[in-house]
Amino acid sequence: MNIKAGDKAPAFSLVDSDKNKVSLADFSGHNVILLFFPAAFTGVCTKELCQVRDEFSLYEGLDAKVLGISVDGIFTLKKFKELNTYNFPLLSDFNKEASAAYGVLYSEWNFMKGVSKRSTFVIDKAGIVRFAQILENAGDYPDFEGVKKTLQSLK
Repeated sequence: MNIKAGDKAPAFSLVDSDKNKVSLADFSGHNVILLFFPAAFTGVCTKELCQVRDEFSLYEGLDAKVLGISVDGIFTLKKFKELNTYNFPLLSDFNKEASAAYGVLYSEWNFMKGVSKRSTFVIDKAGIVRFAQILENAGDYPDFEGVKKTLQSLK
């Protein structure tokens, strides 16, 4: 089942690239931007996360915490984060639990099974999804203007 605006955000606990356990509940009282992405070190994923890095202060100003999530392992994500100087956590959904809960897994992508679809969710301070975009084509780009408008409406 795909998660859509108005749904309660599914809870999750994942491990970040520094081996810290991170749960959605840790961000209660803040808006959260979840960015599911197919794979570290790929063109569109790198571009997407670099844009978020470069606009990070804007999201902070809207009281939003940013979390990047992929099925990559923690060591891959650590190197990806270091090389691109990302200023937000990258979480490993290696066991595909969060991606499945949000309905964002490809059955097959580039000969691999169970890779996260490029998807963006804005979750409000009460844990309700206010923006949801699940892209079927991994080459498509998220609607960051929609994310910003949604966050501004939550002020």
